Amino acid sequence: MRNTVWLPAAAVALGLLQPPVRAGEVLAATPPMGWNSWDCYGTTVTESEVKANADFMAKRLLSHGWKYIVVDIQWSETNPKSHGYRPDAVLAMDSYGRLVPAVNRFPSASDGRGFKPLAGYIHSLGLKFGIHIMRGIPRQAVRDNTIIEGTNLRAAGIANRQSTCEWNTDMYGIDMSKPGAQEYYDSIVRMYAGWGVDFIKADDMLRPLHKDEVAALHRAIQKTGRPIVLSLSPGPAKVEDAAFLAENANMWRVSDDFWDNWKALRDAFGLIAPWARYARPGAWPDADMLPLGHIGLRAERGDDRQSAFTPAEQRTLMSLWSITHSPLMFGGDLPTSSEAAIALITNDEVLAVDQTPSRSRLLFSRGNQIAWASDASGAGVYLAVFNVGDTADEEIPVEWKELGLPRNCRVRDLWLRKDAGTFENGRVFRIPPHGAGLYRVTGAAQ
Repeated sequence: MRNTVWLPAAAVALGLLQPPVRAGEVLAATPPMGWNSWDCYGTTVTESEVKANADFMAKRLLSHGWKYIVVDIQWSETNPKSHGYRPDAVLAMDSYGRLVPAVNRFPSASDGRGFKPLAGYIHSLGLKFGIHIMRGIPRQAVRDNTIIEGTNLRAAGIANRQSTCEWNTDMYGIDMSKPGAQEYYDSIVRMYAGWGVDFIKADDMLRPLHKDEVAALHRAIQKTGRPIVLSLSPGPAKVEDAAFLAENANMWRVSDDFWDNWKALRDAFGLIAPWARYARPGAWPDADMLPLGHIGLRAERGDDRQSAFTPAEQRTLMSLWSITHSPLMFGGDLPTSSEAAIALITNDEVLAVDQTPSRSRLLFSRGNQIAWASDASGAGVYLAVFNVGDTADEEIPVEWKELGLPRNCRVRDLWLRKDAGTFENGRVFRIPPHGAGLYRVTGAAQ
């Protein structure tokens, strides 16, 4: 079964693996929460910058549930390009055609150690370590016709030169009908497991959906016995593929890259809505990263800035992602983000909405007024109310019977972290333009 992990005794004895997910437990039982280098550093992040963000997370965010530190794209490139990609980049690669960290950016990777020292450092903080990969096999490996580890087969024999990424020139797709194709995916994931990788963000997988390579990557992860979360991007994924995605991955993108502008956030309502019923422990539709805090330092999109989202829009973003149980991946440079941004992601009452795996549903969408609900733990309902209009406050009425609740209900404002009172039949919520409210509503004794 997917997400159920049994660990080989030999791997445990070698000390390669962290404490396992026990038989029957679910990997990514709640939406993963972490930091990813993309929104702030693009293709250029360095080891010292990764460590600085890990240190901050361990000190300020770990107690609130944040735990993944993910190095995004081009970590093997010795001379990456700020604010974009370098065509035909020169990548660090081993003799088996597997990309390895560029040692000028990740010094601890020298002498063939790969990401193992960095992963060890992050694990020592109580956190988990993740990396980004591109679909397929490096074009360099195909050009050099490198041997596939553990076989007498070679890279050129498995490459599909007609299967390429439209925005990155590093890789060829893999023809999974060829001998050695699965063995290549097995070899790279075996290396990642040896490094101590806990999370893989696999890119160029969903648009279009490359089912054979997704399944191959999933099989390779299962063979290692290591509990590795698999994230697929970029979207939008297609809802008709939901069953396949849930069987082969832990999270998958429902949007293209998401950035800090209102139009993208307004569009996110329509993108996430069809996916809500598919969210469940171990399988999470992913609305993409949170471009909050200090972003754009050397990112692919825009210049050095604090997020362009207004405070109201930031609450809307966090409220929508939380009520729909999207994974939460913070994109800003943590040590240099504002205290307001850190406060936004350390409100435990808001985070509990995201981390309570339950039935999330759209209550209504009428004009500028949108409301979502999900079941709260114990008793009651979480309610998110949005005003997507541009100019005026909206008075948004919600009746308790719409939530399946009794006539009299208590309301707690989760953003303010205080009780709002008891209300009969329902309540009218006054929400500013581009703003949101997030509440817990529970039945009150008569």
